[in-house]
Amino acid sequence: MRIVFMGTPTFAVPTLRSLANADNMDVVAVYTQPDSARKRGKRLVPSPVKELALEKGIEVFTPKNLKDPATAEQIRQMQPDAIIVASYGNILPKEILDIPPLGCINVHASLLPRWRGAAPIERAILSGDQVTGVSIMKMGEGLDSGPYCMQESMLIDKMYARQIDDLLADLGARMILNVMPRIAAGEVEWVEQVEEESAYAKKIEKSEMHLSPQLSALQNVRRVHASTDHAPARASICGRSLAVIYSEEADLSDQLVANAAEQMAPGQVARVNKKLLLRASDGVMEVTGVKPDGKKQMDAAGFCAGVHEVLKSGKATWEAI
Repeated sequence: MRIVFMGTPTFAVPTLRSLANADNMDVVAVYTQPDSARKRGKRLVPSPVKELALEKGIEVFTPKNLKDPATAEQIRQMQPDAIIVASYGNILPKEILDIPPLGCINVHASLLPRWRGAAPIERAILSGDQVTGVSIMKMGEGLDSGPYCMQESMLIDKMYARQIDDLLADLGARMILNVMPRIAAGEVEWVEQVEEESAYAKKIEKSEMHLSPQLSALQNVRRVHASTDHAPARASICGRSLAVIYSEEADLSDQLVANAAEQMAPGQVARVNKKLLLRASDGVMEVTGVKPDGKKQMDAAGFCAGVHEVLKSGKATWEAI
């Protein structure tokens, strides 16, 4: 089966690797986002998908978008049976959608119709969803609105976005290998999405991840769990601007923690029983991992050692940035 693959971030890498390694798949080309300046010195860095494609000896194309008719003609000349997409980042125009006889098949990180769009994992966490998953769908002109033929789910539990992203990426890679031969044989049932059940997972703005004592402890913890390198959960703790990497609601079964929580006002910080506690509007969150600006990631003990005098004074506070 001749495949043109389109994808960009690490989420798409397992799918491309599975397709490239499969005996019954021939990945004839990869389309990915152009190299971007993502590191110090603004050095151009290729996408994770491009790196893998070059390693596998697959031809790579990096157009800014797919609107140029020459791009459609280029793909048409490749005669793909299917175009497989995983978190590409560009809209496919109808001229390209109509090229492959098996359609343009998307590996999407949500249980459609819930969370169509760019940030399904983050939106699921922020909304308190208990379950997420992967949908294999046929792309149309609408945003993630086409029918799906396969879905598999997993519990979100207390996982972080980066953990869920890895798990769903591997799940999607297994699913696409399983389903493509069945799509080719006409053995799948395409299920139309129920529009009334859809939700839009718009791109996360950095300000949405800022932590604040005015929010509930649960809201703050969800922001930490949904944070990414692009939009980290940030706050100022004991006068230090930082990203909060790990956090949970405080365990009030610990009597020392429960007693301290009763005495703390929103915006206060305490070190209790070796735990770094932040009082939010309605409760307390425990911070276990941070990355102060300009420094390496550290655990709560390492951070507390650097602000020991502030914590000892009993006047330690935290605030939104």
